[in-house]
Amino acid sequence: MSQAPTRYAYVTLVTNGDYAMGAAALARSLLRTETAADIVVLHTAGVRSSALAPLQTLGCRLVEVAHLPLSDEFNERHARSALHAAAPFTKGRKPEFHSPLDNFCKLRLWELTDYETCVFIDADAIVLRNIDKLFLYPEFSAAPNVYESLADFQRMNSGVFIAKPSADTFRHMLERLDQPDIFWKRTDQSFLQAFFPDWHGLPVYFNMLQYVWFTIPQLWDWKSISVLHYQYEKPWEANHPKAAKLRPLIDLWHAFYAGDELPDISAMANPEEAA
Repeated sequence: MSQAPTRYAYVTLVTNGDYAMGAAALARSLLRTETAADIVVLHTAGVRSSALAPLQTLGCRLVEVAHLPLSDEFNERHARSALHAAAPFTKGRKPEFHSPLDNFCKLRLWELTDYETCVFIDADAIVLRNIDKLFLYPEFSAAPNVYESLADFQRMNSGVFIAKPSADTFRHMLERLDQPDIFWKRTDQSFLQAFFPDWHGLPVYFNMLQYVWFTIPQLWDWKSISVLHYQYEKPWEANHPKAAKLRPLIDLWHAFYAGDELPDISAMANPEEAA
């Protein structure tokens, strides 16, 4: 499938200027694949127009979305300080701009009912080859959250998923999401895995998490990777804690962001060789 009809869309979420930078790199990477699908950027009201302007220049469709109508109690439980205290990150560091409540805005995708199928991709990811065939996958398809060990295959990662917009589905999601005392430890990921318990597993190469580069190097295969996802530390952060380990991947992201000539990834060192 070389081209997707306009009833298909790639969708991402921008909640601040940092993720607007990420979305620009993502959009450029998708355009390089010559997809015919729309590129839709959901964005919250606080994102400055100057940060969104490059996305308009790239031909993205901008859709402003509000935070979900959730109870004060729900918001308090899932605020950054409360969530990180109850479920602290131990493997990596989230940037200061990360707000867990923003993650639930992904569910607004199901309101995009002018599209038959959407492929959601987090704004901290880039696409390395055409993935239009994902529009033929069922709802709900996602890759496992593998970045440390193969035991992680039981958990899904919501950085890439396939969905069928539907007002009914969105309504049912809101009904289930905000229940008394409920706590979604991994925010939207925990919720989506519970809402779609029979989720269809995509190969890890459709959502290759950057930590695999140094934790499971034998799983890294440039010829197979379709989407590279910069989970935890972001490639646009200056001198983040994992920067030295991830330098080739960071440099690759900056080439996409700047619209520069890309390195030949087939010639890039295998992570085992680079270690």
